[in-house]
Amino acid sequence: MDRDTFLVFGAPDIRDAEIEEVVATLRSGWIGTGPRTEKFEAAFAEYIGAKHAVALSSCTAGLELALEVFGIGPGDEVITTPMTFCATANVIVHRGAKPVFVDVDPRTGLIDLNRVEGAITRRTRAIIPVHLYGRPVAMRHLLDLARRHDLHIVEDAAHAIEAWDQGRKIGTIGDVTAFSFYVTKNLVTGEGGMLTTGDAKVAEKVRVMRLHGLTKDAWDRYSDKGFRSYDVVAAGYKMNMTDLQAAMGLHQLARIEENLARRREIWKKYDNALCGVAGITTPPPFADSSENDHRCRHGRHLYTIRINEEKLGIGRWEFVRALKERNIGSGVHFLPVHLHKFYRKTFGYKNGDYPNAERIGNETVSLPLSSALADSDVDDVIEAVLEIAEEARSTGA
Repeated sequence: MDRDTFLVFGAPDIRDAEIEEVVATLRSGWIGTGPRTEKFEAAFAEYIGAKHAVALSSCTAGLELALEVFGIGPGDEVITTPMTFCATANVIVHRGAKPVFVDVDPRTGLIDLNRVEGAITRRTRAIIPVHLYGRPVAMRHLLDLARRHDLHIVEDAAHAIEAWDQGRKIGTIGDVTAFSFYVTKNLVTGEGGMLTTGDAKVAEKVRVMRLHGLTKDAWDRYSDKGFRSYDVVAAGYKMNMTDLQAAMGLHQLARIEENLARRREIWKKYDNALCGVAGITTPPPFADSSENDHRCRHGRHLYTIRINEEKLGIGRWEFVRALKERNIGSGVHFLPVHLHKFYRKTFGYKNGDYPNAERIGNETVSLPLSSALADSDVDDVIEAVLEIAEEARSTGA
């Protein structure tokens, strides 16, 4: 194939509406946390169906603030999956607690629900399930476990803004859910995140902790309401979202269903072209409900294929390099957290501890999947994958 320009993996779909809103924000004289952030919080809560939504600087901030609000600290344990970005585990370490990993389902990469209860000890305080790639975890089982063992459920939904599980929207199931608006995500504000919860007290504590522990943010202190005094009621953080970010988020949110429909089209094209190619495994099927019946829905965030070196003739990193040579960007989601140097040295994790996660981590490649992709971009990705597979098999033969 002959592609002239490099196809950036995870390129955001930014349109004129976002650009104009950002310019209007700059001209308004208010670019910090203010009216647009409040509007974005309200719109996001309505979309999710959550009682409360708190805008933050990142999904990581949402996870960490949730653990702090729940009082998790030194001596505690939090169960999660090794098949995730390191932030999921890092926030546990930040609290002085220990991340306890549970191996994953060998097909989906999601936390293996049959293994979770065996990891619970007297020190366990919470479970962080990760809705990996946009595929929702079956939450009913975890909710039952949480009730029986008096545990908190903090959902990592960085990949799953649009997802539903068994008739419930992700963001309305656990005690707290954290979402990401990073540049590669389905809803983009550059950086940023949102925490949703049904608990008014949790939401209020997070609002205070996200901005230095102040009882009033700058919009309350300096807007046309007139200056109002404040108090510091906790040693909080700098984890607030700005109106510049919210300006983008408002229009990204307005198109979120449209963008999901486009990613579904791309996903289907990949499935049709790549399913059955020797040495390449496409994502396991997921039966989305109809548009009018949201009982189960995949967020379609990452299209991950798995490279079987024995059958294909080349390994994952060779495959990634071959894509790059053809001007196609790709990603790796993820190298299992427990094998990173910090976690090996600090907690003694090693190869063989979580074999399913390790195998997926060794084989996975994420192909470009964005509503910004043109049909010609998708065709180029497919052509590149097929060409690499054919060359690898020919060389091997």
